[in-house]
Parts: sequence; C-alpha cells; structure tokens
Amino acid sequence: MRDDTPRSGGERLLLVSTNYAPEQAGIGPYATQIAEHFAAERGAEVHVLAGMPHYPAWRVDPAYRGKWRVRDERAGVLVHRRRHSVPARQTAARRALYEASILAHGLLAPPRISRPDAVLAQVPSLAGGVLAGRLARRYGVPYVPVVQDLMGAAAEQSGISGGGRAASAASAVERRMLRGATLVGIIHETFRARVRALGVPEDRIRLVPNWSHVSGPSVPREKTRARLGWPPGQTVLLHSGNMGLKQGLEVLVETARHAPELRVVLMGEGSQRARLAELAAGVPNIEFLPPADTEDFPDVLAAADALVVTQRAAVLDMSVPSKLTSYFAAGRPVIASVAAGGGTAQEIQRSDAGRLVPPEDPAALATAARELAADPAAADAIGARGAGYARDHLSREAGLARVTALLDEALALAGRPVRKGRDA
Repeated sequence: MRDDTPRSGGERLLLVSTNYAPEQAGIGPYATQIAEHFAAERGAEVHVLAGMPHYPAWRVDPAYRGKWRVRDERAGVLVHRRRHSVPARQTAARRALYEASILAHGLLAPPRISRPDAVLAQVPSLAGGVLAGRLARRYGVPYVPVVQDLMGAAAEQSGISGGGRAASAASAVERRMLRGATLVGIIHETFRARVRALGVPEDRIRLVPNWSHVSGPSVPREKTRARLGWPPGQTVLLHSGNMGLKQGLEVLVETARHAPELRVVLMGEGSQRARLAELAAGVPNIEFLPPADTEDFPDVLAAADALVVTQRAAVLDMSVPSKLTSYFAAGRPVIASVAAGGGTAQEIQRSDAGRLVPPEDPAALATAARELAADPAAADAIGARGAGYARDHLSREAGLARVTALLDEALALAGRPVRKGRDA
C-alpha cells in the first residue's frame, strides 16, 4: 500500500473524513483546515481519505460525477476520494447504504501510502470512523477520532423512517469504533456523558471545540443588503446551511406566514429544500438563496438583522452546528429555536450573543425578531458580544492548537516521536 509519489522521510499522517473541500458547510471545512494545518505548520506528509463532494446539496459535485476514484492535491495535502452512494432522500435504509458504500470502497481501495504515524477521523461518519480504526490497527499506529456528532443519538431523534432500529445499530458501531481509540476528541462537553456511556474511559476523552472557520465581514452591511435586494427598513432573518430533517425549518416558513413584515431568507442546500419551497409557495416574504461563495459568505451573514438556528422539538442536540461559530463571527444577534440544555443553547447562554426561543414555535420566533428590530442598539450590542466571543474563544489558531495537542498526546502515549512545527 505505497503511494507512487515520492515524499520526504518526515511525519506522515492520514485523516479519514467523508466530507472535505470543496464542501463549504458542515465538518468539511474543519477537516480541510486540520489537514492543511498539519501540512503547512508541521511539514507533515498529509493524506486524506474522503468521499466525493456532495454536502449539503446531497448531490455529487458535477466535477466528480461518474468517477470511482480521484486523487487531488490541495494546498499540499493529498486527497484520496472514493465513490459512494448519495441519497437524495433520507431514510434509515438509504443512510445505511450510504455508510456501507463508503466503508466498502474504502476497504477495497484504501490509499496507497507508506505507514503513517497516526490515523485521525472526523465522526459522525460511521464508515469513516470504522475505516480509520481498521487502518490504524493495520499499521499499528494511534487512532484518534474527533466526535462532531453521534449517529446513534441523531437517528434516535431524527424522525427518519426506521430510525429506532438505525439508532441501535449505529450506537453499536460507535461503541466499537470509539472504544478502540487511543484518545477521543469531543467538540462540546454535552458529548462527554454519551461517549463515556459508549465505553470510553474518562481519561481518554479530550475537549477540542470547533472554531470559527470564516473571517469577519469586510463590506459595509448596507452595500451587501442593496446588492441582495433587502430594503433598509425590513427586518431580515437568515438561516444558512443544511436544509435537512433535523433542522425543522418548517418553523421559518410559518414564521414568515405569521409575520409578513419580516423577510425570512433560507440560504443553502439540503434534502428538504424542495419540500420547503413547496410549503412556502404563496408566501411573499420568504426567499431561498443558493450557498454564498466563501469570500461572500461573511458579508451575507453580517447583512442580516438576525441569524437563525432551528431544530425540531424532539431533538436535544448535543452537537454545536458549524454555522453557529460563523454566526458569532458575523457580529449579528442569533435567534436559536432549539431545545434548552443542548449544545446550541449552552453556547448561546455562554456567549450572551442571542435569544433562545422554544423549538417549532413560529410566534415566539417572530416575537424575538420584533424585539430585536425595535431596539437596534441592543441588537448591535448582542451581535458585538458574539463577535467578541468568537475572537476570544473560537479563533482558528486556538482550535487548531487543541487538535495539534490531541495528536501530540496520542503520539506520546504510543511512544512515537512528537514532531514540532517547522519554526520550532
């Protein structure tokens, strides 16, 4: 299993992540920045085993359609892509086929590389975690998964047909996948108890929070609003990111219907986008936008009056949506229509950068938006607290330093040499 490209004799790392650049939403940007950081700052030879770009649209990127295996080199990282199924509609059976196809192709055609020093994984992909663990055992090197979400808990609460059986199966796989890790990273404290319940000892769990992977806005809000056609006097609520079942975005359609003076904008892709557009037919104050370009994304977020996170009432989500760190960096107040006690609610309370309202309650969401619109100075202050929180606690440098420390500790536990950065 050797790569046919000569490399230096330094550190070699393998990261397994189904999602990777050019995907701009979800865990893809985090996986990308971790790999590129290790390549640039440690001078490591970094390989990534990834799927074909497909998220959040759940459609394979046109540049990769019809291909079984692709090897890209991006920013000094070798990315080995393997074909897999991509379900346009989410059911337990289709999700299982998605995971099984990732696992099968990864096992049949793993990257042809020399022995790495460690194997890391981005979870919730069950297949990615299993692949990473098996490759680490094959090579006899540390295995370090970072838990971004847990599929067992997500399937349990998803409302997807067959979710109960899927939850049990996913939890069983997660138990085996995590118990064999050298160390397990979790992105939020809300995962700790669940990971312990899956059989991981407390002394092998490390907190490695996500960071804000976008920069702050660079263009005046008024200029961006004019370009987007958002009138100066209209209050704009923006939801950015995946439009899936878990988000319960129907509440925003009903909010627009309930409060015609508000402009509700849904920006992104996802399995529920077409259905949401059907529900919104005849509602003049709701707008659907494609995902913004990377360069434009911070300015579009900052142009809104409030940024919205939603979840279905049945979901007590332990994870923190990747969009939340971007929302904070944009410097606008956040309205979180989520269950109390979850990771999102805790971050809103910790940052004091938004308002919490009950999930699936359009009247409460509209009331929070009206209150923010009635006091622009207070809304600006709330947004400024979010930007400060992102700057002080969610910087890219701090986040990558925590992941680096996790890797270094795993290498040390395995008795392998710890590499320092190029400038050390």
